[in-house]
Amino acid sequence: MTNAGSTPRAAVAGGGRSNSPVRRSTIVTALIGIVLLAAAVWLWQSLLKVEVVEFAMLEQRDTPTAIAVAPDQSVWFTIDFANAIGRIRNDRLERLVEPQTNLEPVGLAIAADGAAWYTDAAASQIQRIAPGGEVTSFALDTPITKLGKIATAPDGSVWFAEATAYSITRLHNGRLKRHVIGSVRAEPYGVAVAADGTVWATLRAGNQLLRIAPDGTMNTFDIPTRGSSPTDVVVDSSGDVWFLEFRGNRIGRFSQGRIEEFPVGEGLTAGLTGLAVAPDGAVWFGMLRQGSLGRLREGKLKRFRLPRESARPYGVAVDAEGNVWYADISGFVGKLPAMQAQR
Repeated sequence: MTNAGSTPRAAVAGGGRSNSPVRRSTIVTALIGIVLLAAAVWLWQSLLKVEVVEFAMLEQRDTPTAIAVAPDQSVWFTIDFANAIGRIRNDRLERLVEPQTNLEPVGLAIAADGAAWYTDAAASQIQRIAPGGEVTSFALDTPITKLGKIATAPDGSVWFAEATAYSITRLHNGRLKRHVIGSVRAEPYGVAVAADGTVWATLRAGNQLLRIAPDGTMNTFDIPTRGSSPTDVVVDSSGDVWFLEFRGNRIGRFSQGRIEEFPVGEGLTAGLTGLAVAPDGAVWFGMLRQGSLGRLREGKLKRFRLPRESARPYGVAVDAEGNVWYADISGFVGKLPAMQAQR
């Protein structure tokens, strides 16, 4: 059931050299100045270089998408257009074969027992894969299914966005309970569950945050930037709700009844994807169109350029040690070590 064989390799971004041939004495001083400036730039870039560890996919066409970290610190990821789920344990990549081919498996979450839950829209199912590789399927009762993200709750249930049913749906003990959203244009996508059982979701087309209280009461909150297309959402240890604005090019935070937005950069089309909170409270996200990871910490944004020009980070997760993991749809799973991430 399990194939293993990909070992990590290190990659480095940064650095540069400058040549300074001097042919005329009249420009010696100017050229020396240029050389010194180039050397200073080289040193500055070297100090800011990003070192990552990459795991290449075992199959050439495998496309890693969602990513999550288990309690035992193993890293799970979904693979688009493949009949497999990926896992990294002890610095070895494994490919766990499952019954059918995944299509757009953007939802992935790890339960307290170490099992991975993921969405399978093509089969109209929610799948559970145990640490040992056994797969259990839970069928949905709709002929056509469009699914978003998925999250696990403290009570052992899982919640997922079900756009075709206009619902944020709970699966518990094999039973489905739908929380139907009033507007058919809402397009639910992201889901997160707080420690107290409160469920938060993004309504991508509705441009809203949705809150579902433990008693089932539903409330929506408008996002200030129009047409922002909110996607991923997470809840931090203080209860603040963080979310991505894909078209708005912003990171949003809902705290104490109000929404605050943090622009990623003027004129920068980042393609924000993936969202995770680190142990130190920093918020991490992928910048798909910039080949970078982004960090928002204490209101300050920092960009970490990945080494390969073709890097396309889609999913993001952070482990207990502060290592930042990302699923790169160009065919890699990468890790930005904690020492690099905390700089």
